[in-house]
Amino acid sequence: MEYAQIALSTLTPGFADPVHDTQAVFRTLLDALSRPGTIGEVGNVLPDVRTARAAFAALLALCDYATPVWLAQPDTALGSALRFHTGAPLVDEPGAAAFAYVHDASALPPIESFTLGTAESPEQAVTLLIRVEALTGGVPVVLSGPGILDTETISPVGLPEHFWRERAALAPLFPCGVDCYLVSGARLIGLPRTTLAKVN
Repeated sequence: MEYAQIALSTLTPGFADPVHDTQAVFRTLLDALSRPGTIGEVGNVLPDVRTARAAFAALLALCDYATPVWLAQPDTALGSALRFHTGAPLVDEPGAAAFAYVHDASALPPIESFTLGTAESPEQAVTLLIRVEALTGGVPVVLSGPGILDTETISPVGLPEHFWRERAALAPLFPCGVDCYLVSGARLIGLPRTTLAKVN
């Protein structure tokens, strides 16, 4: 009993209002994917956490007992919070994950190591949440595709060069692929698999 009380007292809090906060975050996530390149914000729905606030909010809103999560960097506090608040199981291999959180973008493994879905079940592909140093100020990347009128330019800081190269290599596999969120603090950018990206 004493151990359980200590664990609960140190547990990272979840949403203050689970129903409404989950709905608000889900709308933000959906809007970010439907308008690639635009910056969304999850708002003040969570206390300050070591994890990027947008990433933690997204995981709380999207995960449940049927969505395995892979954490690229070991994080006991985050893992405990996810298991407690969502029931999501943590997996040891990226290929087994429905959602993956990469706290250190420079250590992002090859995209091919994740589940890309199948032609029959493309929805089974992984969703990546990648924390970057900033969403602006880096090398410009020009986006085009569904949800973008002409082009949209983003400039995240901290993504490894191989990310864009490997992501482009997945285009011929559509509808298979991966959906991504670049997160920094409480802000995020959605990159659906349908978005083409050209590094300037």
